[in-house]
Amino acid sequence: MVLLTGEEMARLFDLDWQLLADSVLSIVALFVLLFVLSYFLFNPVRKVLASRQERIAGDIRSAEATRTEAEALKAEYEEKLKNVDKETEEILRDARHRALENEHKIIEEAKEEAGRILDHAHKEAELEKQKVADEVKKEMVVLASMIAGKVVTTSIDTTVQDQLVQDALKEIGNSTWQS
Repeated sequence: MVLLTGEEMARLFDLDWQLLADSVLSIVALFVLLFVLSYFLFNPVRKVLASRQERIAGDIRSAEATRTEAEALKAEYEEKLKNVDKETEEILRDARHRALENEHKIIEEAKEEAGRILDHAHKEAELEKQKVADEVKKEMVVLASMIAGKVVTTSIDTTVQDQLVQDALKEIGNSTWQS
């Protein structure tokens, strides 16, 4: 068996102490760099990723809640669509009923108004009839005074006077004189 000295051994892999020291120093520097990067870079990135993950989870929960609410609204909407025909028929029935009530009310009001108009027309006719009768009476008085004037001026006898009154009455008419 062959024993090798340290120098021969170091040369075996073609490594010397300087190279080993540089390698150890590089490895230590690499770990320090990883530690510093981990503290200043990786931890903030992890925090950002964690917050993003929480936000996404919250968005998913919110979307799930919104979807559940939308499904409930959809079910309610479909139920209302099923009942819309019934509601429409009920609304139309109520509208027809109110229209018939309004029609009857308008007809009754029109009948009452027509009755008032007829009553007013009858009263107007009565007043006009009374007015005409009063005018006829005035004309008769004027006629009678004219006859009296003629009688006085001509001084005729009673038979002539009776004849004049009879003629005046015929001119005026018996129905006018009696009313």
